[in-house]
Amino acid sequence: MATPIKRRELFSSFAGIGASPANAQACSGADLIPNVPLRTHEGNEVRFYEDLVKGRQVVINMMYASCDGYCPAITSRLVEIHQALGARMGRDLFMYSITLKPEVDDPAALKEFARMHGALLPGWTFLTGDAHDIDTLRFALFRHNHIKLDLDRDTHTGKLRIINDTINRWTHVAPLASKMTVLQHISWSEPPKWFEQRLEDNRKLQRAIDKERELYAYRRIV
Repeated sequence: MATPIKRRELFSSFAGIGASPANAQACSGADLIPNVPLRTHEGNEVRFYEDLVKGRQVVINMMYASCDGYCPAITSRLVEIHQALGARMGRDLFMYSITLKPEVDDPAALKEFARMHGALLPGWTFLTGDAHDIDTLRFALFRHNHIKLDLDRDTHTGKLRIINDTINRWTHVAPLASKMTVLQHISWSEPPKWFEQRLEDNRKLQRAIDKERELYAYRRIV
């Protein structure tokens, strides 16, 4: 006669199915982010991961200086984001705009683009380099996993990649989403706050909501 299987033994036998090995480790930024050589809009030579991303919280987009469509609008939105983040920029948060057309965008062209759009700001660096290295970055950070989309460089101007390398947290957002939405996605890449801080943040939010309802009879900003 077969020995009956107890329910606890049955379900516990499934616990290891699909589980990761005990010694498995998550990939770090050094594993995922190419450490390619680039040049800044000031003409300085840098390594992308080692010099710009390692141990930092960063916001990355792709653009090119001759772009007359999305790029100026996205740059203007990033100027707004930079202003909203204030003193954090260049201290614990950094922006990088990487050209999609390094064959024409030398450091001088990028610096002029940044000047024209009011983007010569602390903590914001425009980058160029070898075309192969730029493509390597583009596929590592912005690929759609769709050959038609990924071969079209312009499709990669419509996304912001947000990385917090200290906690290995990645997210992304459409750059022309509302300023509030972009700021919210940046906050999602930050470490969890202490309970007391979350309570204080919620109190501040509630005060802002109450003020809007008093002025407009509804919550104006969502």
